[in-house]
Amino acid sequence: MSVPGHRASPAPARRRRITLGLVALLGGAGLAVGYLASRPGSTDTPAVGTGAPSSPPPTPTGDITTGTEPRGELGSGESVTIAFAGDINFEGTNRRRLDNDPAGAIGPFAPTISAADLAIGNLETSIAIGGAPAPKQFTFRAPPTAVDALRSAGFDVVSMANNHGVDYGPEGLAESLAVARAQRDHFIVGIGANEDEAFAPFTTTIRGQRIAVIGATQVIGDSLIKAWTATADHAGLASAKRVDRLVTAVEAARATSDTVIVFLHWGVEKETCPSADQQALARTLADAGADLVVGGHAHRLQGAGRLGNTVVNYGLGNFFFKENSAAGAQTGVFTVTATGRRIDRYDWTPGRITASVPSPLVGAEAERARADWEGLRGCTGLAP
Repeated sequence: MSVPGHRASPAPARRRRITLGLVALLGGAGLAVGYLASRPGSTDTPAVGTGAPSSPPPTPTGDITTGTEPRGELGSGESVTIAFAGDINFEGTNRRRLDNDPAGAIGPFAPTISAADLAIGNLETSIAIGGAPAPKQFTFRAPPTAVDALRSAGFDVVSMANNHGVDYGPEGLAESLAVARAQRDHFIVGIGANEDEAFAPFTTTIRGQRIAVIGATQVIGDSLIKAWTATADHAGLASAKRVDRLVTAVEAARATSDTVIVFLHWGVEKETCPSADQQALARTLADAGADLVVGGHAHRLQGAGRLGNTVVNYGLGNFFFKENSAAGAQTGVFTVTATGRRIDRYDWTPGRITASVPSPLVGAEAERARADWEGLRGCTGLAP
């Protein structure tokens, strides 16, 4: 979605073709991965909903500095559109779609994703072929071709910082890390061989705007925290339970970025209102300098709005994921237009999941779903 009067040019990410070489996984399954991922071209404006845009807040004060050159709050002064999608895995029906047609697996929402300058999703699975399932109720894994499918759908970055990122143990983690390292553009965030790697942001420059995306999870099973958490000398996930470490990552990104995004796994399953922990963390990250705080985990939509100058979306719900219920089938894409630190507007493109595949709604049905989504803000403490 473009600011009125501004015609967006395709972002560099939308014009690239990435060749990934052979990756050897040492130990564990000993898997070798080599694949080619290509990105479709962008349109000038994303296919988002037509609901009334939110009003921009006053422009924040202060400068950020890179080296000796100060940057104002608007960065380059150009607007960038950023799309967010919720939970994605490749189990059941979605695995069959992946095996049959990686380029078209994600389905009807792909044009909405591809139309944004930057698209971010939650990859709720281990990327592995080997490994043993963790001792938990649900474990998910997908082959490396899942990355092809996500890139083909228009995603620029996904987070594996969630309660399924290490579902297939140390061997699965080793495979996931090898796939992550094969991405020359840091396509996968929130996971690493140590905490510095796990908290390292995806960074890109679009129309002169420097953007950072940090992935982290507040949701790790109590019995798995030690094994799954990335530390100075241990591979794993960026844990948002380590609030000070996450704040350090945000402050570091703030010093060199025009727009700082924190993409989180948080909240309570099946709840449509944010928990006290979510709200407290959102305030902390806003104070640390995050411009956008977006996430999910509940498998339900939760409300979005403004927390001062920061825009927060507490729950994106399911996306490319088995719906299990009418509430779980409610989905969509959250699209934000940002000019540096100024969040100009945000919108929700509502959809419905059928047989694990999301599709946009249209007409009166879309308007009703958007109104329902707006109503979720009531219990968030956020402003429109």
